[in-house]
Amino acid sequence: AAAVQATPPGVQATMVGAVTDDGQRLRALNEVFIGHPSHQSARYRLRSGGAEELQSSSGLLVGTGTGATGWLRSVHRERRSPLTLPRRTDRSLCWFVREAWPSPTTATGLTEGSLDEHTPLEIVAESDQLVCFGDGIEDDSLRLAWGQRLTVAVAATRLNLVG
Repeated sequence: AAAVQATPPGVQATMVGAVTDDGQRLRALNEVFIGHPSHQSARYRLRSGGAEELQSSSGLLVGTGTGATGWLRSVHRERRSPLTLPRRTDRSLCWFVREAWPSPTTATGLTEGSLDEHTPLEIVAESDQLVCFGDGIEDDSLRLAWGQRLTVAVAATRLNLVG
């Protein structure tokens, strides 16, 4: 029989937080997805650090070290990303754009990156409706209308794991 490894007492796992410009808030342990409610193409303006880009894609994933063992790891491996995925307790996040589509008005230069506690990711909706949900729970989502801004960052709250 395989041994179950216990979580060391007092481990504090990093969470990802998302907040809209009208005050809607969401926190997740693994990752948040931002995109069209049916996962079809979404248009938005992405800001990371000093860079900004209008994009059309199947959405974005922003996740923690805990989330780096699932959906994020799958995307990371598929694209052979050079990013180092965070560990569960690292106060950092990683993000990936899913299937960015180049066109005369959209670009694909910003498709992945890392965020620390001082560096948020900003998304401005340029679609009629975008959603942001955490940990695969689509029924509990933030809704963004055209022109609304979503800021995604390392959450101030940590999840205290007990063994």
